[in-house]
Amino acid sequence: MTKSENDCFLCSRAKNECIYSSKFVFVIRDNKFPVTKHHTLIATHRHVSDFFDLNNEELNDLSNVLKKQRQLLINLDKEITGFNVGVNAGVDAGQSIMHCHIHLIPRRKGDMDNPRGGVRGVIPSKQKYNK
Repeated sequence: MTKSENDCFLCSRAKNECIYSSKFVFVIRDNKFPVTKHHTLIATHRHVSDFFDLNNEELNDLSNVLKKQRQLLINLDKEITGFNVGVNAGVDAGQSIMHCHIHLIPRRKGDMDNPRGGVRGVIPSKQKYNK
């Protein structure tokens, strides 16, 4: 492991919390700072900074695992009615762990008053918009 990998939460500690692993990615629940119940992180085995550093094989595997995890969560929790899928790429986009990972955030009817705008909420003044 390189120095950055030794300091990386996803390289050093999170793999111990793995609930699923494929050829290129592994899955953990975000138990430290979950947005909602069953908030899931899908991270690459290879230590790369962000989503845009992934090769095609990793992207394909990530896509397949993301879909499988979505279905698993729907089967696990019948209250789930939607999902947010998020990628933070770069410090200015809010990335705090410099290891590629995708957030799969289950949503439930009524978990907030008006969810319209979804991921646009990363800049709160831009979340609500008129048609």
